[in-house]
Amino acid sequence: MTGIEFNQRLRAIPIYPAADTYEYGGELVKLASNETPWKPHPAVLEAIERQMHDLNRYPDPTAGLLRRRISERTGVPAARIAVGNGSCEILLAAADAMLEPGAEIVYAWPSFSIYPNLPALTGARAIEVPLDDEQRHDLDAMAREITAATRIAIVCNPNNPTATALPIEAIDDFVASVPRHVCVIVDEAYVEFNTLQDPDESVDLLKKHPNLVLLRTFSKVYGLCGLRVGYALAGSEDFRPGVDIVRQPFSVNMLAQAAAAEAMLHQDEVARRVERTAIERLHIESELEERGLTSTDSQANFSWISLGDRDEADVMRALGERGVIVRAGSALGREGWIRVTYGTRPANDRFLAALDEALPT
Repeated sequence: MTGIEFNQRLRAIPIYPAADTYEYGGELVKLASNETPWKPHPAVLEAIERQMHDLNRYPDPTAGLLRRRISERTGVPAARIAVGNGSCEILLAAADAMLEPGAEIVYAWPSFSIYPNLPALTGARAIEVPLDDEQRHDLDAMAREITAATRIAIVCNPNNPTATALPIEAIDDFVASVPRHVCVIVDEAYVEFNTLQDPDESVDLLKKHPNLVLLRTFSKVYGLCGLRVGYALAGSEDFRPGVDIVRQPFSVNMLAQAAAAEAMLHQDEVARRVERTAIERLHIESELEERGLTSTDSQANFSWISLGDRDEADVMRALGERGVIVRAGSALGREGWIRVTYGTRPANDRFLAALDEALPT
């Protein structure tokens, strides 16, 4: 009796590197997944509770209210807004809609771990362009790799896992240099934390570039990781129907739509979270400098820290034994580094104390 058979592409698809968990007797400090440490806004929780009484009904397949709220906040017409089960679903759908054998996708590396899945799933050719010496996107090098076969180019800004970002002028120049047949996806999951630009600045680029798509999420600053809601702002009305047609219907559930629509109304809370995150970023960076550790110029809610000649596995093991979970650089494309999300001050200080014990003297 033979087993079921899978297609050949399955062997090429990398497994998403989820954060490790550790056997630990006390409370874990979870600084591995770039989550916000703060709960959803109380009004968001109330919106979720109101919707719970209607779970016998399907959610709105068009996510009309949510798209309208996003449109009111950004000024982008609702017809050019796509929502998804996290921004990852929109990326996967874009790949399904645009890529095929013979097509090419260009992205920097190391960058967001889902990007290699896109060519592997579709049979397209992946072109990974190394980051520059400051661990930022090398847009000139990426532009040189774009050909008539290129369908998608992805710029993660700020970049995950390196926390670095490019100024909006550089993004504008890059998109202008790319042929109009190439969909440029600027992944802005951490844009609210970026001090190099106001989030609205990149939205203005959509008026100039119909082939530009901005990808954003409610998972980070809004604190809705557990509900999975992402959205895309597109320069053209072609993008939304293109990605919607390849996805399952009702992909964004009723509670997620209600929560995100309510969260969009509370930009004052977003501003407070950004401010508190910036304070913790300065605290962590100052403490790392005192310890002689190097980190990149973070424009996100996490630090990318070089371990130098220290053994990454040993450091990760020692932190885990002390109940502190961070991400290993080797799982994210660059060995010898760790990625640490900013938590509350007590959580951050517990990380620093564990790091002191984990680093060899």
